Amino acid sequence: MTDVNELTKAKIPCEGNGIQIKRTLCDICCPGMHCGVNAYVKDGKIIKIEGTKEHPRNHGKLCTKGAAGRQYVYREDRIQTPLKRTGERGAGKFEPITWDEAYRTIADRLMGIKAQYGADSVAFFSGYTKWYRQYLHRFAYSFGSINYGTECSTCFKASEMAWQATAGRNSDPDMENSNVILGFALNSFHSNHLMAARLLRLKEQGKKFIIIDPRKTPATQKLADIHLQIKPGTDGALALGMANLIIENDWHDKEYIERYTYGFEQYAEYVKRFDLRTTAEITGLKEEDIFAATKLYATNGPASITETSCSLTHHINGFQNYRAMICLNGLTGNFDRPGGQIPEESTYYDMPAGYHMYEHEYYLDVQPGRKEEAVGCRKYPLWCKFMDEFQAMDLSRQILEGTPYPVRAVYGAGMNAKMFPDTKKMYAALKSLDFFVDVDIFMTDTAKYADIVLPACTSYERGEFKAYPGGYAAYTQPVIEPLYESKSDVKILKELADVMELDDTLLRQGYEAAIEYMIRDLSITVSDMKASELPIKVPEARAVVPGEFTENGMNTRSGKFEFYSNYIAEFESLGLSPIPTYRDTLEDEGMDKEAYPYVLVTGSRLPNAIHSRLHDVAWTRSLRKEPMADINIEDAQELGIGPGDRIVIETVTGKITMKANPSVKIRRGDVQIYHGYREANANDLIGSTHTDPYSGYPGFKSSRCRIRVKK
Repeated sequence: MTDVNELTKAKIPCEGNGIQIKRTLCDICCPGMHCGVNAYVKDGKIIKIEGTKEHPRNHGKLCTKGAAGRQYVYREDRIQTPLKRTGERGAGKFEPITWDEAYRTIADRLMGIKAQYGADSVAFFSGYTKWYRQYLHRFAYSFGSINYGTECSTCFKASEMAWQATAGRNSDPDMENSNVILGFALNSFHSNHLMAARLLRLKEQGKKFIIIDPRKTPATQKLADIHLQIKPGTDGALALGMANLIIENDWHDKEYIERYTYGFEQYAEYVKRFDLRTTAEITGLKEEDIFAATKLYATNGPASITETSCSLTHHINGFQNYRAMICLNGLTGNFDRPGGQIPEESTYYDMPAGYHMYEHEYYLDVQPGRKEEAVGCRKYPLWCKFMDEFQAMDLSRQILEGTPYPVRAVYGAGMNAKMFPDTKKMYAALKSLDFFVDVDIFMTDTAKYADIVLPACTSYERGEFKAYPGGYAAYTQPVIEPLYESKSDVKILKELADVMELDDTLLRQGYEAAIEYMIRDLSITVSDMKASELPIKVPEARAVVPGEFTENGMNTRSGKFEFYSNYIAEFESLGLSPIPTYRDTLEDEGMDKEAYPYVLVTGSRLPNAIHSRLHDVAWTRSLRKEPMADINIEDAQELGIGPGDRIVIETVTGKITMKANPSVKIRRGDVQIYHGYREANANDLIGSTHTDPYSGYPGFKSSRCRIRVKK
């Protein structure tokens, strides 16, 4: 008979040892995952974490980040109490205060700034995580400010804009029914662990894979029939060159184009500029490889396209790169058909679950009148046409310049200045504010600039709503009590709304009332979801029927798939092109090729990190203890650089020092570095004006740099 002490030592629940298994979700990364977790709890403390096998999203699997969840929760730099700044901004000197004092201070300062400068002079910003954003959005609008923004100013939304401008709705690849899968920056083994096993299974079934990636990755090595090791930022030129080949060789779907598309003639005329030789010169690829990949994609359909949106959009030509990729679907008739791209409508926070919620109505119901344009709207008008949030890449400029009107205060939740290009400029902007409050789990470098810091809790210490693909919904329960004096983001906002006496009954009823409002047409309730340890099936959920969206008319001005976007045409006088055009991704900021001969790519994916949130977790940090620059091994030899050598990477904006990691996986002429390290912040190298005029997205993944050995 097994001894109870032995079972306890092995962290196995049994009668008498007090270990319980409680279910929740991991909220460390983006809403596309949020994997189910079994938390083993003893005496109110998490002692072990495993994936939930019965969970419909992850089926028991966890990535390296999720597996380190216990260390994440119990990090030593957890913020324990509300704090008030006592030293200079950025020095990190604070003293503990009560929640009452914190709320009263925030309320008085924000209301005072509103009275003096107007409500729009207070900006509300959300970084990670994302679960509370609809509630914060309504809070900002109820306060009276049009200036609500998020880190989506650099993540995902540009690709959503591109789909809306072209077809009126996002889409997902129907890879199970595809013969060919075209993958732009497809690297699921590092950035989407739930897809990896699926892709391997599809490969075994005989699906053909074309992967476009400047790096050699596990995906290119395990999946690719053709790997196009492209020059960073030239994906749009490749897509346009492929389109030209498809039309030249009569591989396009003429019937589909005639019935369901708009603007083909202008598009077809433009792509003639991208003959095979020109495309090869721009992309750094071989002509024969481009031809082989194009023929495989266009003549062996149905074919689908899967991509990593940030990899395509983090360039000064990123939005048009992405549109050029989308247009391949319309050209070959692979949009809204089995085996191609299937239009998907978001249910809740960009997750298509097959049922309707009143997500956007929840905050739009109280949207204030626009006395001013939101931050970034003058510089990036297309962004503001599609997005109900300001473009945060213009925030530091507006704070520092005060034009077209002053922004004097920021309420930040999980705000991370390292997510902004020219991070030092953002720190300078935060330093110049009249008032800055930051809510976070940990004492970040950004929080050190705040006047008031509030302690948030993790997903293990709160309940939250989540929609999952396949028609599922969940409302988790906390598995442990909030540590120290921390509170959930929504509880903080609800209590602050009460102190500020905001005239918004629904907001002040709290988060559960918000979710009930959003699911009011469904036959499930918050109580139903709370009663289940697993996500429940929503009876109203409905699977997408391929072809239905097209037949009913797409959500574009023409009702068709638009090679020529009528939405973008509104801004043609501002230099924005309605057809997907290509521009050199390195053409701006005076980046002389001889002085800065290498292409810098920041934000390359690591399987153990997301932004800077995991660099201070022992398990994940151990997988790459020090910041390193991945450079081509032949480039390193020419420069006299060996493994582990200290090197300086310099751009026209700044310079950082880190270790060299020569590798055969990196394309010649490229320098790939991961962002978020405190001691070597990659985004110090990227200029704040090195941005895409369509979306406002920074050129994180294509800039010019030089490297030298540190003496």
